[in-house]
Amino acid sequence: MGAALGAIVLLVVVAGFVLAVALSSIRIVQQSTVGIVERLGRFHTVAQRGVNFLIPFIDRMRAIIDLREQVADYPPQPVITRDNVTIQIDTVVYFQVTDAVKYTYEIANPRVAIEYLTATTLRNIIGEMDLDQTLTSRDIINAKLRTILDEATDKWGIKVTRVELKNITPPKDIQDAMERQMRAERERREVVTKAEGEKTAAILRAEGVREAAIRQAEGEKQARILQAEGEAQAILTVQQARAQGVRLVLTAMREAEPNPEVVALRSLEAMEKMAEDPAAKIIIPAEAAALLGALAGGRELMVEAARRYRGQGTPTEGSRPTGDAPRSGGVRPTGEAPHAGGPRPTGDTPAGGARHA
Repeated sequence: MGAALGAIVLLVVVAGFVLAVALSSIRIVQQSTVGIVERLGRFHTVAQRGVNFLIPFIDRMRAIIDLREQVADYPPQPVITRDNVTIQIDTVVYFQVTDAVKYTYEIANPRVAIEYLTATTLRNIIGEMDLDQTLTSRDIINAKLRTILDEATDKWGIKVTRVELKNITPPKDIQDAMERQMRAERERREVVTKAEGEKTAAILRAEGVREAAIRQAEGEKQARILQAEGEAQAILTVQQARAQGVRLVLTAMREAEPNPEVVALRSLEAMEKMAEDPAAKIIIPAEAAALLGALAGGRELMVEAARRYRGQGTPTEGSRPTGDAPRSGGVRPTGEAPHAGGPRPTGDTPAGGARHA
């Protein structure tokens, strides 16, 4: 009875041990992770996601590696710029394990290694820049830092995907000086903006005045042109009317068919009217003067003949003495010459009388 009970207990212990060993040889790897399997202390294989079986007491799972992108936030690091200003910069590094074997066997503490590498690389980059360039060149610093870290961590099975400068903190006195500079710059911009506005307003006002003057000058020019055109049209109309009147007079004269004596008398009357104006000056050539004198003499003869006709009756053809001559401007007998201003020859009679032989 006691022996049977002892055998049962031993069987249960052995079964439990076997079950525990069997369960320990079954390992489950989660999604986005891999396991490093060693056999007798050496790397054997990489356990992928899902159920993996290990040989008891021979194989063991050394580490489970996360293949997702990870973030490492490092504390601020003191960095000196090229112009000897000490600033505090804290960085954020994004990396991802691409080779689990290298990540396990090539580096002992990957996160600490990345932190120190980031600090030293950042000091090298910032040491080549001054403070102003450092504050305004974050993208350049991030790109350089990511490139250097990615090349250095490639042999560790790590890929640096992104590096960001979280904060750049200059000393307190530098911050105060920067604030004063920024305030002065803003005040300067305010003055410049105000001056530019006043300048633009003055230019616009001047352009408005100039445009108004141009428009006014154009209006006056157009008005003068219209006035001149009106005056020219009026003068043209008047001259056309005068020309029409002259044409009508000439037409009437042609229709009346005047004889040369009437034309000569009308011309003489016109000359007399022109001579009555004290301001008029008439210049007559010698030939025209002789012709006008002859016409004037003929007129006096006609006037004298009319007077005799009214006083004595109609004169006969031979009643006029042979030696009669007009007083002035007439045709003298053959052989006589006109006397200007001197005594007349014996036998001359006053105007209107008849000289007898």
